[in-house]
Amino acid sequence: YAPWCAACQQIELAWESFAKESEHLGITVGKVDVTQEPGLSGRFFVTTLPTIYHANDGVFRRYRGSRTLEDLQGYVLERKWKAVEPVAGWRSPSSIMMHGMAGLFHLSGWIRQIHSYLTGTLGIHVWISYAIFFLATLLIGLFLGL
Repeated sequence: YAPWCAACQQIELAWESFAKESEHLGITVGKVDVTQEPGLSGRFFVTTLPTIYHANDGVFRRYRGSRTLEDLQGYVLERKWKAVEPVAGWRSPSSIMMHGMAGLFHLSGWIRQIHSYLTGTLGIHVWISYAIFFLATLLIGLFLGL
């Protein structure tokens, strides 16, 4: 989820109720703020918010059902998750590919922080910051090419 996401705000009450009932269901329920954890966002390949995953014994399934408390509970109690195709091995959050994706998301956050530092703290114009990143990318590419 993300704090600014309207769809995430709509499901928040149902999700909190689901989390409170989780002990009775024999499961653990959590939530992750993708603005604070970009690596997890990359690892789970989050492209829409909110994104819900069911994990059981290292097998991940993306929940695409209704976001009501009753449907969330039914998904677990009635074992509807068994009918959902697991996330493909290469896209599984525990795969090497998704570890790399998490690294790219961390890198993008780091680049954003540098850009904010250049423009906000040092007062450099936005386009000059873009030029710096362009030149850095070009030089790194040339160096790796050699």
